[in-house]
Amino acid sequence: MSAPASQDRWISTFLEAQAAELGAATNTQLAYGRDLMDFAAFLERRGSSFAAVDRDMVEAYLVHCDGQGLARSTRARRLSAIKQLYRFAFEEGWRGDNPAIQIRGPGRLKSLPKTLEVVEVDRLLEAARQSGRTEQDRMRNTCLMELLYATGMRVSELVSLPVSAARGDPRMLLVRGKGGKERMVPLSPPARKALAAWLAARDAAEDDTAAKGKPRSLHLFPSRGKSGHLTRHAFYLLIKELAASGGIDPEKVTPHTLRHAFATHLLANGADLRTIQTLLGHADVATTEIYTHVLDERLAELVLTHHPLARDNGNGD
Repeated sequence: MSAPASQDRWISTFLEAQAAELGAATNTQLAYGRDLMDFAAFLERRGSSFAAVDRDMVEAYLVHCDGQGLARSTRARRLSAIKQLYRFAFEEGWRGDNPAIQIRGPGRLKSLPKTLEVVEVDRLLEAARQSGRTEQDRMRNTCLMELLYATGMRVSELVSLPVSAARGDPRMLLVRGKGGKERMVPLSPPARKALAAWLAARDAAEDDTAAKGKPRSLHLFPSRGKSGHLTRHAFYLLIKELAASGGIDPEKVTPHTLRHAFATHLLANGADLRTIQTLLGHADVATTEIYTHVLDERLAELVLTHHPLARDNGNGD
């Protein structure tokens, strides 16, 4: 198939295929469209075109974007759009090569995860014990927060826990994570105590439900909604309320923040990365390595506190 005659036609045909074959979201199409229009304008100013461009020209465009002060993430997205355009062009027979295929992008800076201090977690847990319209609500909220901080579970894993996992005063919970992979996570004494209290209240409520001829829930945190259990959104709203009650900025607290706090506090107290990887359910230890910033902080503090040259000897040296 011959390539379109105009740059605009290249872009529109590519975007139509993205929408039809990949179900690309409207916002994604708009972003790619803007990126490719900018690349097309760059090429026209240099007397080139999509059909004639080579690797050097693509790299020159990326240098141009860098010179404009564009964010690393924006430059990475623009290169991605260009790569996908030329992959599509190759598949359609518009070109016999992909000039962008071997170009490495700027990548994305790996930001450190937001976490909480131990004292802030304590305030969240205390807020959970005090917050709720009924005693049953307070027991449920306490159990949710204690389990989340004790295990580092993903929120989806927490809210969908089957009640069978909690039977028999367990010291370990069996968690089904991403891809259906199962892992065992230990429970702290406070988490076990909160779990036992909630389980008793939950079972009593389920007995009342059964007495009315309704089926018992299979979930540890049942709900009358479609999923049958507490939703992630409901828990997200709950943890924001607990943050406000505990005097913590709600913008700082999400369910995932507690997962990060779990890992960060473990590492700060001597746990090794492989153990934390297993507990978090990370497939690759590289994902867990982001938490090593905690060790860097500890080492820096040790040096500044204990190294002889870091001490002020009173002589100005």
